[in-house]
Amino acid sequence: SLAVSKPTPKEPSYDKVPAHIVRPPYAKSGSPPSWETQIPILSGQEIEQMREASLIARDALQLGGSMVQPGITTAAIDAEIHRFIIEKNAYPSCLNYMGFPKSVCTSINNVIAHGIPDNRELRDGDMINIDITVYKNGFHGDTSATFRAGAVDAAGEQLIQATEKSLELAIQMCGPGVPFSRIGESISSFAGPRGYSISTDLTGHGIGRNFHQNPLIYHHFNEEPGEMAEGMAFTIEPILCQGVAAGIQWPDGWTISTEDGGRSAQFEHTVVITSDGAQILTK
Repeated sequence: SLAVSKPTPKEPSYDKVPAHIVRPPYAKSGSPPSWETQIPILSGQEIEQMREASLIARDALQLGGSMVQPGITTAAIDAEIHRFIIEKNAYPSCLNYMGFPKSVCTSINNVIAHGIPDNRELRDGDMINIDITVYKNGFHGDTSATFRAGAVDAAGEQLIQATEKSLELAIQMCGPGVPFSRIGESISSFAGPRGYSISTDLTGHGIGRNFHQNPLIYHHFNEEPGEMAEGMAFTIEPILCQGVAAGIQWPDGWTISTEDGGRSAQFEHTVVITSDGAQILTK
């Protein structure tokens, strides 16, 4: 059988990320800090600091999306996004996170998440999710979207549109006092009747000074305890699949693809809870 092992953490060289750019605590060792039980409540000033990282992530995602076309490699997309992020004096959060070898994740067709950019050229009809997280001012901002290379078939187009809509509906549900479980309820109620399955292996997550922290955000029906409160920040990032949402991890230790080869799509925003709802920081 094939052994699954994560890449060995390797500190990014200073020619890759210039010395003046502040690196997250895990950048050298590859090991993130352990999760705190508490869900941090951000002050107004902290939210503004986080917004800067989030907007760089948003702009980097738009840049990556504009490059998607048949014939381009995911390695080329990764390199251009990396260049853009460091030009903004920010750090690409994925780089060396638990040994991840690239600056962004690129997940094509039946890859659910965490695809590693490489020299495979995109083909006409491919669907690709680009997932970007940026670290600046001591905070992370995280966003992703699924893009079309050339002409995607009708079933793929419907999957992409349904996934984006499910994220939109979930964000509309958010606000102080709302149970976290309502997010999964909202997405499941929309996606299920349309014949899509939802990945239960991967969740949204709290984000702020740490790349990943509490709360965990489930996108399927669940009974997880906890309620949203003003100042909490987290990602919502549903993954809808055409067939079975169960995933297989590849020997690279990162890439997860669907068991049955069905395609998946994902959209993600970083949100912060406000007094009367939720604000999208990555928009």
